[in-house]
Amino acid sequence: MLELATGTGLALAAGLNAWIPLLALGLLARYSDLLTLPASWSWLENGWVLVVLGVLLVLEAVGDKVPVLDSVNDLVQTVVRPGAGGIAFGAGATSSTTRVEDPGAFVESGDWVPVVLGIVLALIVHLTKAGVRAGANAATGGLAAPVLSSAEDGASVGLSLTAILLPLLVVPLVVLLAIAGWRLVRARRRAGASPPVAPTVGDGG
Repeated sequence: MLELATGTGLALAAGLNAWIPLLALGLLARYSDLLTLPASWSWLENGWVLVVLGVLLVLEAVGDKVPVLDSVNDLVQTVVRPGAGGIAFGAGATSSTTRVEDPGAFVESGDWVPVVLGIVLALIVHLTKAGVRAGANAATGGLAAPVLSSAEDGASVGLSLTAILLPLLVVPLVVLLAIAGWRLVRARRRAGASPPVAPTVGDGG
């Protein structure tokens, strides 16, 4: 249960920022006793991997706060964030899935399930985030980009640390996110179903 909660929280965090949960896993595993990665995911705590992840995080953190460029970044991240979510969920749930030498045995073992779950969760969060960002940018002329990006980065950090240190808190958080997502979809459907307002015709007087 705790492992699934950890993996879920990390995958959700990856949907907001691909690199923050991976860095959190690697740094905590390398420099603290709070987390021990399974052998197949130990490459995340390699020094060079952490440097690369740090550079990628800086590049995304800067680019994601620039109007127009943030939309391009979201398009590119449609592939990156779900992939990071799969890795984060797999590592968080201690799944041995980084090397597949026997595809048949891999499928039968079910080791692929955490990775797929992570991909799906991160993709849902990413698509929601991209949709909200596009609407906010259109309404504010791009001025909302740095504010929303900073909030998303903060949320990703908070989710990552919560998933690793206090995984049980992820469960009510997921419930709240599901409710918020359902209300958002319902509100959009209502807005789309609303009939257009007929123009007012003057009486010519």
